[in-house]
Amino acid sequence: MNYDRIKEKLEILADAAKYDVSCSSSGGTRKNTNKGLGNSHASGICHTFTEDGRCVSLLKILLTNYCIYDCAYCVSRKSNDIQRAAFTVEEVVDLTINFYRRNYIEGLFLSSGIFNTPDFTMERLVRIAKKLRLEHNFNGYIHLKTIPGASDELMQEAGLYADRLSVNLEIPTQSGLKLLAPEKDHQQMIKPMGFVKDALVQYKEERQKFKSTPKFAPAGQSTQMIIGATQETDLQIIKVADHFYNNFNLKRVYYSGYVPVLSDTRLPALGTEVPMVRENRLYQADWLMRFYGFKADEIVDRQNPFLDLEVDPKISWALRNIDQFPINIQQAPLEMIFRIPGVGVKSAYKIVHARRFQSLSLEHLKKMGVATNRAKYFIDFKIQNNHLKHLSTIHLKQIILDESKTKYQKTFSNQLSLLNEHSFLR
Repeated sequence: MNYDRIKEKLEILADAAKYDVSCSSSGGTRKNTNKGLGNSHASGICHTFTEDGRCVSLLKILLTNYCIYDCAYCVSRKSNDIQRAAFTVEEVVDLTINFYRRNYIEGLFLSSGIFNTPDFTMERLVRIAKKLRLEHNFNGYIHLKTIPGASDELMQEAGLYADRLSVNLEIPTQSGLKLLAPEKDHQQMIKPMGFVKDALVQYKEERQKFKSTPKFAPAGQSTQMIIGATQETDLQIIKVADHFYNNFNLKRVYYSGYVPVLSDTRLPALGTEVPMVRENRLYQADWLMRFYGFKADEIVDRQNPFLDLEVDPKISWALRNIDQFPINIQQAPLEMIFRIPGVGVKSAYKIVHARRFQSLSLEHLKKMGVATNRAKYFIDFKIQNNHLKHLSTIHLKQIILDESKTKYQKTFSNQLSLLNEHSFLR
């Protein structure tokens, strides 16, 4: 093996893979058997976090950055003058095994540019996963980025060897995709997503009858949308995410702020700031839909099609719906406790449990993990809450901002509260 050439390929193809953020292994339950290598149980992605807060890593690479498409937003587009490389099937397998044995990684996230045909590319991705599972008895986590246009047969085989499958929508709307990638169509992405959804249901039903039925993509499927390359509103983006959660049973939708690296009149100019705050707000809105019972059109609507960049979406909703507050912490149903700014999912359950035994105070809530610097303006106790005097004032938003502790400072606001995308929005 030419180690210098392998190292060069790794540098090129790992760098090209960094723009794909749709990789999370939470939900995988493939266990180590027969003294095999690895264990995907609750493992995750390279230098990111599982749902229980652990930092974990995967080898995250492209099989190749050669591509037949010329998508304006993609650094690997065929017209871009960049250094190209491609791994062989055996090279990816050897890298994965050797990196795992050195304790560098806990699994593999594998994507690829499309060379020759979708089936030609997909067949190689599947062959890598298959060799790892069957020839090397590798039980670590494998996430395959499936290729739009690949056959159902290859998708079926991919699900038998991968823990998670994903197809990137790339641009949230069909019109935006046609502008920047005229050779592509959203139906190319939707078709394999529909196949995976149906296969997940089918295999689950069969496993209930026959325990010998193999697992199919046990960590489900996900997708990614690029934010800021085109002119979609947050309302459009959230509606798209909501549609795929409800109709395709997705585990996650990932949002990736567009990084201007290519000069093209259809794209934001080079040097344009990456919309990091907007990306973060979309993750928080996504959390509200998935865990807090919010509907998409409650978070944003036609009158307010963009998320407020100064405060998180739950505070923004509360400020637009002041008539819903204050909420009586001692009597309100759980679904209303969820809607109090500063109250997370775990804290809400603690509140409902603890109030059966005592009258709660602000100090009690603080011990439960509630962010009382926000919650105190929206809740009512049996004893008087002096902070409610601010509830009906037009300055409440600024009062909350002034009290918030920030991680990043922006010029348009005194303070911004930036929550990690993998944290529970509270």
